[in-house]
Amino acid sequence: MKEKQQNILIIGAGLCGSLLALRLGQRGYNVSIYEKRPDLRKVDINAGRSINLAFSNRGNKAMKLVGIEDKVKALCIPMNGRMIHDKKGNTHLSNYSGREHEYINSISRGELNALLLTEAEKHKNVSIYFNKKCKSVDFEKITALFQDYKTKDEFIEDADVIIATDGAGSAMRKSYYLGKKFLFSFSQEYLTHGYKELSILPKENGDFKTYKNALHIWPRGSFMLIALPNLDGSFTVTLFLSYDEGEYNFNNLTTEEIVLEFFRKEFPDALVLMPNLIDDFFKNPTSPLGTIKCSPWHYKGNTLLMGDSAHAIVPFYGQGMNASFEDVVELDAILDQNLGSWEATFTAYEKTRKKDTDAIADLAIDNFHEMKDHVTNPIFQEKRKLEMALEQNFPNAYSSKYALVTFNETIGYREAMLKGRAQDKAILNLLSDGKIDLKENLKSILNKVKQETKAILEDDKIAGLH
Repeated sequence: MKEKQQNILIIGAGLCGSLLALRLGQRGYNVSIYEKRPDLRKVDINAGRSINLAFSNRGNKAMKLVGIEDKVKALCIPMNGRMIHDKKGNTHLSNYSGREHEYINSISRGELNALLLTEAEKHKNVSIYFNKKCKSVDFEKITALFQDYKTKDEFIEDADVIIATDGAGSAMRKSYYLGKKFLFSFSQEYLTHGYKELSILPKENGDFKTYKNALHIWPRGSFMLIALPNLDGSFTVTLFLSYDEGEYNFNNLTTEEIVLEFFRKEFPDALVLMPNLIDDFFKNPTSPLGTIKCSPWHYKGNTLLMGDSAHAIVPFYGQGMNASFEDVVELDAILDQNLGSWEATFTAYEKTRKKDTDAIADLAIDNFHEMKDHVTNPIFQEKRKLEMALEQNFPNAYSSKYALVTFNETIGYREAMLKGRAQDKAILNLLSDGKIDLKENLKSILNKVKQETKAILEDDKIAGLH
């Protein structure tokens, strides 16, 4: 396969595409990437896009694979837990794990993307072309039609294989869908909520205005505000709010007065930190939140969808980037099997990967409801305290659903979801039925949780739920 088919064309030089190019370049393939936007190392192109992301173990597994773990670590700010803010400005820190070495990181999308592009370009067999928009893909001829943004000229590129990492609006996925040459399933589901990027600027001396090592959440039942730290002392703040439901929504926040009234009422402690709120609110776009699932991801051995182009998810588990990076790790492991053809490789890759990307998509929706609402529920808080104690005291015997998904990179998302959901159900059942008391012996609680979890998993299996 490697000798016969050397030229790989990648559409999209975002996080997934640039990592993929770097890895395939390391493996010796001739790689050409075409990106519709300008080179972000020379032009600021963030404008209202999420500029920092949660980076965790699954993503780091990919950085280890390509040998740049230390360079990426330098871009990270550790976040040990969620700092939850109530309406009165009271806060409490809910740790992500009872194990001290487990935390997530805030990382700049742009800085990480720039690093990956620079590392990929170090390989003579990797070429990157900017301002070249893909209009369509002929997946039978293995050609892609591009348009140069500056000259408006159109041109066709061919390759032995085309891999699309061009995000939720993928041109190649659209070509699959419109081509009607094979049975292609596609779903796109939007939340009733959208999001808007805001910011907390640093103090004049460059320090952070609030606690640096946490993901801040202002949960308000049907909506929420979150904030992640940046290396320059600022926080990227995101408002998640319904388009048209509730007293305040994106459709009726139309004047400065109403926006300020909304923030004074719902997020007074955040408003104090955001004198720039009105500028940000009316300058930055309101964007939708959606989940994309499709199949198959590949056509014969010619073309393959990866990252968000195959499985875009909502951002509430902080796993979108990590899942895309893990895609590259999984494809790399399949390439190691030397299956003899691209078709066999892509078929094996999708078979192992799709069940996991479907699972993280569903988990991300679950976490949306957890973050905006459940985190303030007393029984949920009791469950989290118990999970922290179990992880602290029995680090090898217990991991919460969050830890299974975020920190246990050796198991797939689907396995983490099934076990994690069963554990959640077990603990909530035991707490609400009064069968466990937080004052009793922790070892005895752990045994009860394990027994109940096992019973739930067996029931689910019999019911055909997995």
